[in-house]
Amino acid sequence: MASSRIPGFYKYSVQERLKILHDKHHLNEEDYALLRNGKGILRPTDSDKMIENVIGVFGLPLGLGLNFLINGKDYLVPMAVEEPSILAAVSSAAKIVRKTGGFRSKAFDSVLIGQIQVVDFRNASKAKNAVLQNREEIKNLANSLHPNMIARGGGVRDVEVRILSGASRERGDMLIVHLLVDTRDAMGANLVNSMCEGVASLIEKITGGKVFLRILSNLADRSIVKSDCTIPVQLLEGKGYSGEEVRDGIILAYEFAAADPYRAATHNKGIMNGIDPVVIATGNDWRAIEAAAHAYAARGGRYTSLTTWGKNENGDLVGSIEIPIRVGTVGGPLESNPMVPVMHRLMGIKSAAELAEILGAVGLAQNISALRALATEGIQQGHMSLHARSVAIAAGAGPEIFETVVEKLVDSNEIKVWKAKRIIEEIKSREEAPQADLYLQPTEEKLPTGHGKIILLGEHAVVYGSHAIAAPIPLAMQAKVSETDNEGIHLIIPRWGVEEQIRHGAEHKYSIFKSLELILDTLDLQKQNMKIEVFPYVPRAMGLGGSASLAVAIIRALSEQYKLGLSDTDVSRLAFESEKIVHGTPSGIDNTMATYGRFLLYKKGEPPFMETIRVEKPIRIVIGLTWVESLTAKMVSRVRQGWERNKKVYNHIFKEIDLLVKDAVKAIEKYDLQQLGELMNINQGLLNALQVSGREIEELVDIARSKGALGAKLTGGGGGGAIIALCPDNAEKVAMAIKNAGYQAFITDIQ
Repeated sequence: MASSRIPGFYKYSVQERLKILHDKHHLNEEDYALLRNGKGILRPTDSDKMIENVIGVFGLPLGLGLNFLINGKDYLVPMAVEEPSILAAVSSAAKIVRKTGGFRSKAFDSVLIGQIQVVDFRNASKAKNAVLQNREEIKNLANSLHPNMIARGGGVRDVEVRILSGASRERGDMLIVHLLVDTRDAMGANLVNSMCEGVASLIEKITGGKVFLRILSNLADRSIVKSDCTIPVQLLEGKGYSGEEVRDGIILAYEFAAADPYRAATHNKGIMNGIDPVVIATGNDWRAIEAAAHAYAARGGRYTSLTTWGKNENGDLVGSIEIPIRVGTVGGPLESNPMVPVMHRLMGIKSAAELAEILGAVGLAQNISALRALATEGIQQGHMSLHARSVAIAAGAGPEIFETVVEKLVDSNEIKVWKAKRIIEEIKSREEAPQADLYLQPTEEKLPTGHGKIILLGEHAVVYGSHAIAAPIPLAMQAKVSETDNEGIHLIIPRWGVEEQIRHGAEHKYSIFKSLELILDTLDLQKQNMKIEVFPYVPRAMGLGGSASLAVAIIRALSEQYKLGLSDTDVSRLAFESEKIVHGTPSGIDNTMATYGRFLLYKKGEPPFMETIRVEKPIRIVIGLTWVESLTAKMVSRVRQGWERNKKVYNHIFKEIDLLVKDAVKAIEKYDLQQLGELMNINQGLLNALQVSGREIEELVDIARSKGALGAKLTGGGGGGAIIALCPDNAEKVAMAIKNAGYQAFITDIQ
């Protein structure tokens, strides 16, 4: 698995986080689509088959615990929980522990205990011995009931017998027979229960008694997980406390829990705050895990802490947890929820034992954070801002004012819903809602640049000779080329995690490398030792001209570094050749816009027709990002195939789009935005006819129009990517509606 460190993950929107997980290969295509489209939610019709009297589905937030390094392996840990602070707490602790080599965790066995209660026998000792003497017969009978489990290496491992003297007032002693069952990766509850049922008559025959209960025990003390970590004191210091003070405070807080059951109950509840959400997210029985943990905490006759904390000879803080955890990774109950297998794949787990080891480490991480908070400023302050977030939600604070409401709540020291509502009213009355981040700002750095773009009308048809209207946007690509002592050509794009040496003639996974090779060959620079740094502000594969602006920025940077004196025409022509590699049959509009950065009416040709469009004042546009990659080459190919099958129909559509574009130019010149919006809407309908729209695009178009946009349509290749909405008077309202739906939105002016 890729690293579980994702700095700043909390700052992104939900859709952006999913895209990051997909780009880093934590999510495959199918799972990414499932989460992105909200298809992983359990449906009422499915849940009606799981329990009785179903009336709906009750949801929980699903988040990720980050930074976990366990037994040398990185893990992203899914957690389904409504309580604030838990995700932040475990991620913070895991970040500290990974600096010292991570958690060490070991699961011992995967054994469940099935109990068979026997009463009404004559002699307890004789009955016990009789069972032990016939244990092989009992094992063989139980195992014969589940041959598939035996084939997987599981089954009854042993038989134990306990005598409960005088347990029943009327029937006296009880004989309790334990079947120790290895259920491998299955949860195993039903299997163990059926084994107990299956051997009951044999045990009655052996003991001469009567079997009453035959049932699984949730005290899984034969499936123990032990996890530990070591933290040098310098990693504990902060908030005005030395590392030694924090260490000693953690130890003292632990000693309180170890000695007092009242404190231990809260101490262990905190541990389960970390474990239970992972158990839920992975489809396991959190109630069974809870029961086992608390029973195990009282195994010595007094309820105590599940963790221990102390210091070693170097003065490091040393912590450990010992806890019974019996979970499964296969079986019907796990597969009934469509989200469960997605979470298993996200974690990259291969066995139930591996999942149990993760759970032990998560419990220890949660305990570290809780004790550290108690040892420093106290846990109340640590919870305050997170509690304020819950209160702000309950009071109805929208995303545009949410952080402001939280901040004012914390400052007031009155974390109450009524207080939050009053703050919301004050903010709205003073119009304090922070909207500045919605507006695209020009890139300030003076580096060779390729412009991003939107197509107002005419995409796809422009490939077949129709006109198109395109406008530059402040988002851009920038590049810098410098000499290096390292041999070869090195491409570095920090924001995308790209750091590659371009090897001439090598097979390339991404078209960007092949197009760069073409550029270097054309400019006769393939033998130079250089470092190419790219600073992308245009999001990838969103239909905003990213590939063309990338090519233009690099070409201009190469021209500047090696004094090539390339003209804009030269730059655009070479970028067009690069676009052929990326998109197959480009129209030329993207490289033209990336090079010239002007509001243009465009038609392909040799040379292309370009006419600058002038407007009396800026036209305000909202750009909505679906975060579904717009693979332009794929969409262009789809239209090409449709055109080849139905040339007459497609040529008619292209002609209609061309007429729309010409009418749109007139509307722009007259500043008739009502007419321009109508034309955009009609263009979207024709793009739908070309089958290049998509579910997310249609959702964003509908949101924009319902919030008052004069027109809305996809822009670029389609199939995902971005939409544009014409919003002269209500851009902020439309942009916030898009963001509230879980997407990203920006506001820009074209002129």
